[in-house]
Amino acid sequence: MKLRDIAHSRTGDKGNISNVSLIAYDPNDYGVLCDYVTAERVRQLFDGVVQGEVRRYELPGIAALNFVMTEALGGGVTRSLAIDAHGKSLSSALLNMDLPDDIRSASHE
Repeated sequence: MKLRDIAHSRTGDKGNISNVSLIAYDPNDYGVLCDYVTAERVRQLFDGVVQGEVRRYELPGIAALNFVMTEALGGGVTRSLAIDAHGKSLSSALLNMDLPDDIRSASHE
């Protein structure tokens, strides 16, 4: 199963910092996001793209996670020659993360 099967995502940027939100379609899947989409997994996923730290913020009231990634945009939007200077494709890459197929059968509350 892909992460996109249970969540959607949106990105933002400020300078050389990328912000990627991850929102569960069904609030009952929020526990799955918390269990499987750790800051470390996101850091590994973006190895070679994100040069700084990845911080995860939990927003249980809206069944969302927010990842703030420093040194993530090749020096910043206005100074980068990267094709995706704003990092908009990072949300698509995150949603392509593999999850165990049986996660919905386990209790994640």
